[in-house]
Order: sequence, then C-alpha cells, then structure tokens
Amino acid sequence: MARFDPFRDLDRLMSETLRTPASAAMQMDLFRRGEAFVARVDLPGVDPSSVDVDIEDRTLTVRAERRDEEDVEQWLSHERPSGTFARQLTLGYGVALDRIEADYTDGVLTLTIPVAEEAKPRKIQVAHRSTEGDVRGEVTARSDQAPDQVTQSGRQDG
Repeated sequence: MARFDPFRDLDRLMSETLRTPASAAMQMDLFRRGEAFVARVDLPGVDPSSVDVDIEDRTLTVRAERRDEEDVEQWLSHERPSGTFARQLTLGYGVALDRIEADYTDGVLTLTIPVAEEAKPRKIQVAHRSTEGDVRGEVTARSDQAPDQVTQSGRQDG
C-alpha cells in the first residue's frame, strides 16, 4: 500500500516544473577572480564543434548541441536532455567585450570576461593647496634651525 506524502509529491512536482531542459543541460558557475569574471558552463557529452559563443548588444549567448543516440531499439531510461540548448548572460558596461576568451575542456566551457580598464578601481591623488599658494611636502629650512641641519625631505640630520 502506497502512502500519500504531500511534501514529497509537492517537491517532485516543483522540481519537474522549474527544471527546464536548457537549465538542466547548461548549469553554470559565475564568479570574479582578480580583474576578470569567470563563467563555467557544464556541457558534458556535447560535440565541441557545436559550441557557439557570440555577443550582440551586450548579450552573450552560449549555444551547444547534444545529439540523441540514433541506434537505440528501446529506451529503459532517458534522463539526459538532447537537442540544441542556449543560455544568455546580459553583460554590464564595465567589461571588455573585445577581450573575452572561451575554452572548452573536459565538458566544461570556461568564459573569461575581463573588467574594462575604465571600470577598474583606481586611486586619485589629491592636490593640497592653501590660499597662499601650493603646499609642498618638503621643508627647506626652519627658522629655529640652521639651514645645514635639515635635508631635502624635511628630516633632521644627526
């Protein structure tokens, strides 16, 4: 006698409903490493010649095809999705679209998306001024010391 378990049935229904063939076939990790974003897309069993990566208007699209077995008499279990799959990423304005690299090794497509030079954080040097003119970081002589006791950097000798 089978017992009714509403939580198990709801979990099964939700996982079947929310899992689309494209998301199941193209699982992805996305992270930042130094001055680049890295996307790793799992594409096991995909013919490398079918992998296509293109960019149009800041949208990066990955397409790949996994062909179905042709000489099967009867499927006993058929869980691996087949066909053409696509996944899109919308890229922000802080990445260098002309320097994106793609590598497909051992069933994993790795996309390296560099941060654009203009988007990299940088330090801005602040100039210090007074109403009497520029203030410099050097001391040439102080009135309470002889001129030969002070070096160019402002430190006392001896």
